[in-house]
Amino acid sequence: MGEILRVEHLKKYFIKKNIFNFNTSIIKATDDVSFLLKKGEVFVLAGESGSGKTTIAKLILKSINSDSGKIFFEGKEIKNDNKSLEDIRMNCQMIHQDPYDSINPRMKILDIVSEPLEIHKFGNSESRKKRVLETLKEVKLEPPEEIMGKYPHMLSGGQRQRVVLARALAIKPKIILADEPVSMLDVSIRAEMLEIMQELQKKHGISFIYITHDLATAKYFGQRIGILYLGKIVEMGDINDVLLKPKHPYTQALIDAISEPDPENVKRERKIRIREPNNVNVYEGCRFRSRCPYVINECDVEPELKTSEKDHSFACYVELD
Repeated sequence: MGEILRVEHLKKYFIKKNIFNFNTSIIKATDDVSFLLKKGEVFVLAGESGSGKTTIAKLILKSINSDSGKIFFEGKEIKNDNKSLEDIRMNCQMIHQDPYDSINPRMKILDIVSEPLEIHKFGNSESRKKRVLETLKEVKLEPPEEIMGKYPHMLSGGQRQRVVLARALAIKPKIILADEPVSMLDVSIRAEMLEIMQELQKKHGISFIYITHDLATAKYFGQRIGILYLGKIVEMGDINDVLLKPKHPYTQALIDAISEPDPENVKRERKIRIREPNNVNVYEGCRFRSRCPYVINECDVEPELKTSEKDHSFACYVELD
């Protein structure tokens, strides 16, 4: 598989102001992040809240501008000119976490799904309506003739998320950025939604960037994974290699946090017990050092991503067995 998207040394810092003492601090939301996405691949960006996952998605779509770094789509750098923006936004669509917040509640489903078609001047009203019907069928919203005449509040949460997926599919994108697309759904509906996405990914050869904090769904849907911690990728590689043989303590801590329906889990000893962070500058040295049980003197200097076997990369001085 050839590459379709490449991110190189992407950085985005935010300034946080304290309204009581007027002090400011810098939040390094995305700090020197690099990865590539192959054609027809599902690449997972995983990490806890605040790790910078959604910021990366916004930077790719150019809804916010990066402080530095480059993004390449099909070998061409995406800049801020109209041609580049039109190119990336027509070929790259996003699914947001909350379907009710990401669609207009005053619009009918027909208008919601056909909106990107109108923006990108796809055909006439009749051809757009036909495309909407096709897309609603693909995401299993049936009968589509009835669904497209409804408003969002008349649908369930799972149906609304499939409407968002249909809207993303309408213009036949090459990449879909799925930002926590199943986190707000019931467990039984999550599996159904992931199956639909998996079917569409294989049918159309769509490349996915799947953003999540849930490694259980990541393993089901993903092929490669990058683990983010405070804006840095700390481990990256084939998803089975990373999740079955993690090299970084933070990855192991995320795996330990996976909830499984097994009563024996109550007695299970966690391999990594994350400590409460000390009062240190988290952006100096290894960012995980204040919470890591394996911290050593070398951790005062930020480790670089190093590659072991099978393109499995990790940023840690202590390699887990």
